[in-house]
Amino acid sequence: MDARILSVTSRTATIELVSDYCYFLPFECEIFANGKSYGKINRNVFTIHNLEPDQEYILLLKKDEEKLADLTFRTEPESFVVDVRDFGAKGDGKTLDTFAVQAAIMSCPEGGTVVFPPGTYLLTPVFLKSNLTIEIQKDAVLLGVSERTLYPILPGLLSSKLGEIYLSSWEGEPAESFASLVTGIGVENVRIIGQGVIDANANFDDWWFNPKVKRIAWRPRSIFLNRCKNILIEGITIRNSPSWTVHPLFCKDLKLLTLNIVNPKNSPNTDGINPESCSNVLIAGCRISVGDDCVAVKAGKYEVKQKFDVPSENIEIRNCLMEHGHGAVVIGSEMSCGVRNVKVSNCLFVNTDRGLRIKTRRERGGYVDEIELKNVQMNGVFVPLAINCFYNCGADYDPLYSSDKVVADVNERTPTIGSIVMKNVLCEDVKSMAAFVYGLPEKKIEKIYMENVRIEISKECEVFNPEMFDGVQPVCRQGLLFKNVDKLVLKNVVVENQVGEKIMTINVDKLVEEG
Repeated sequence: MDARILSVTSRTATIELVSDYCYFLPFECEIFANGKSYGKINRNVFTIHNLEPDQEYILLLKKDEEKLADLTFRTEPESFVVDVRDFGAKGDGKTLDTFAVQAAIMSCPEGGTVVFPPGTYLLTPVFLKSNLTIEIQKDAVLLGVSERTLYPILPGLLSSKLGEIYLSSWEGEPAESFASLVTGIGVENVRIIGQGVIDANANFDDWWFNPKVKRIAWRPRSIFLNRCKNILIEGITIRNSPSWTVHPLFCKDLKLLTLNIVNPKNSPNTDGINPESCSNVLIAGCRISVGDDCVAVKAGKYEVKQKFDVPSENIEIRNCLMEHGHGAVVIGSEMSCGVRNVKVSNCLFVNTDRGLRIKTRRERGGYVDEIELKNVQMNGVFVPLAINCFYNCGADYDPLYSSDKVVADVNERTPTIGSIVMKNVLCEDVKSMAAFVYGLPEKKIEKIYMENVRIEISKECEVFNPEMFDGVQPVCRQGLLFKNVDKLVLKNVVVENQVGEKIMTINVDKLVEEG
C-alpha cells in the first residue's frame, strides 16, 4: 500500500494511505515513527502529533506483523515557543483571556509556535498574523463568549480612492458581520494544529435564536479567513459554530486536514467547510456532522462578480466522512464568479439529505464545470445526486422570473452548468429518489456522465422533497429524473427497488446508455 505526506509542521505530520477504501480502513494498523508507537488507526488519513521540531523521522505502518507502508520526512524547525499562560491567560473557563492570547500571537517571532496548554480559554475574537503556528493541545478548549456586544464588527466593504476591499460577507455578498472566534485577514503561512477544541459556544438561546434576523451584525463563523495564503488547519475539533464553521474567502493554497467538525443536526446555517472564491484547496480526512451543508463550494452572488470576479477552482475533497447535513458536497447556490475543477474521491456520505448537490438559478450567472465524484459510498442518503437550476431560497429570489419553467432569454445572468461526472459510486439504503436533475430550458446542463453507479433504494422509503424548488412534489422510491440536459451518458448504472421507471428523461437531447 502506498502512502503520501499531506503536511508536515514542526510538531505534526499528516499521512494519506492510497487505497480504494472510503475514509475507513477495514482493519487497524499501528503507526511507528523512529521505532516508537504512535497508536493504531483505521482511517486512510491520519495525523501524528507530539513530534519534535527539525527531526528526521522514519515512518512505518504495520498490520499485525505485516508492513503496509513506510516513508521518511523531516519536521520543520521552530524558532520560539510562546505559551499563552506566560502572557496572563488563565485557562480557567471564567477569566476572559482574549487580551493575553492576542498579546501572545502578536509577540510571537516569525517561525514560532503559540501554544495553548490544557485548559479552557474564554475568548472573544482573536486575530491571526503571518508566519506562525498555533498549537491547541489535547484537553485545551478555546471557548467563545456568547455575548455578541463583546464581538467586534467587520464592515462588508472598505472603500478609499484606491478602490474597495471586500472584508466581510453574509451568504455571498458584502455585509457587516461579527468577527469570528479565529479571524485571519490577509495573512500567510499560518498553521493551526493540535488535538484540542475550538468551541464557538453557540446555542439556541443566542446565536441560533431567530437566525434570519440581523441583530447588530450578521452571525460570526468559527474560523474566518479573508485573502489568506498558505494556510493549514489540522487535527482539531470545531463545534457549536454560530453559522458557517470554516469560511475561507478569496484564499489560496489551503489545507484542511483531519478536522472533526460537529454542530447539532438542527442548528441553522452551520455548514462545515465553505471555501468561497478560493483556489488550490485540499480537504482530506475530515469528519463533518452539521446542521446544513457539510462542504459547500461557493463563489459569491452576481453583485460580487461585477466588482471582484474571483472563481473557486482546483478543489480536492478526499477521504472525508460527512454526516447528517442538508448536502454532503454542495456547489452553490452562490456561484456567480464560477466554480470549476472540484474533485471528490474516497468519501463516505451517511444520512445526509443529498449526496452531490448543485444549486443555482436565473439571476446568478456564473458557471459550474468539471465536477467529479469518484469512488464514493453513500448510506442512508435521501437523494444521491441533486442538480437544481430553480433554487428557491434567499432574499434575492424572484418567485416569478426564477421559478418560471418557460424558456427565458439567455443573458449574462443565466447560469451555465458544464460537465458533471460520477464514477464508481455505491449508494445503499437511499431514502427517497435516485437522482433529481433539472436544468434550465434555455441553457441546458451540458453533460451528465455516470459510470459504474449502483443505487439501492430502501423499500422503507421516506416521502421527501428532492430539492428546494417551487412546484416540486414530495417523492418516494423514485428512479433517475433528468430534465433539460444536452448529453446524458449512463454506463453500467443500476437502480434497484424503484417504483415506476428507472430512468425518466424530459428534454434530453442525447442519451447514451450502456450496460
